[in-house]
Amino acid sequence: MRVVTDDLGRQVSLPVRIDRIVSLAPSVTENVFAAGAGDRLVGVTTYCNYPEQAKSIAKVGDTMSPNMETIVALRPDVVLVSTASQIEAFTRTLEGNGIAVYVTDPKTLEDVFKSVETFGHLFGTEDQAERLLPNLESRTEAVSNSAERAPSTKVLIQVSREPLFTIGKGAFLNDLITRAGGESVTANVETSFPKLSKETASALEPEVIILSDSEDNQEPNEAFKNSPAVKNGRVYKINADIISRPGPRLVDALEQIAKFLHPEESKN
Repeated sequence: MRVVTDDLGRQVSLPVRIDRIVSLAPSVTENVFAAGAGDRLVGVTTYCNYPEQAKSIAKVGDTMSPNMETIVALRPDVVLVSTASQIEAFTRTLEGNGIAVYVTDPKTLEDVFKSVETFGHLFGTEDQAERLLPNLESRTEAVSNSAERAPSTKVLIQVSREPLFTIGKGAFLNDLITRAGGESVTANVETSFPKLSKETASALEPEVIILSDSEDNQEPNEAFKNSPAVKNGRVYKINADIISRPGPRLVDALEQIAKFLHPEESKN
């Protein structure tokens, strides 16, 4: 056995060789595959749909209310969770059955890269993790370098239309907007995914609105009808899975955001 420290600073005792993993978040599943240990996943959530191989792994329920009996029956060496709110609900049950719980909670793109690297160390798959990261890092640097040449743009990310949810303080997407040369107009709003009133929203005046593309989020909220973004036709969509999961595909989202904000730079 060995003792490692997770993203909450908790000391977690794990086997030196980890063969059976349960993931309780789609982003965690993607990061495990990115680190080269996808073949060791024995359980994932019903929302874990990427990469394609994740669809055939046993399902243990949804992210916030997984089936404890199913997880225990899978005999995992470790259960990976993505937030503190998850861990409070069921850590005691799992640890009571001798199952370790490890929290990974990336807040920025750099944290995502670090998470993939950490998984490589945990699972002994450092070679694959190290092959992946340079490409992600170089693509990120290219976007940041390009953004430095362009003026900053006021951006709002609309997570849902009704009720109106966006990103706030602590959300990893603020980091992406900044790297792409934008300024999140809700970066200082309390909580990571706040609900906005119509009055608050209409005063934000975003120049660009990015919709997390889902069936019920196809248009900007009515509160933005007089915003520069709507008046100038600068409303865009990004696949909801790519923009909502702190995994390697966030670099795809970063590149898309940069093109939305500064189309003239993307042509250079």
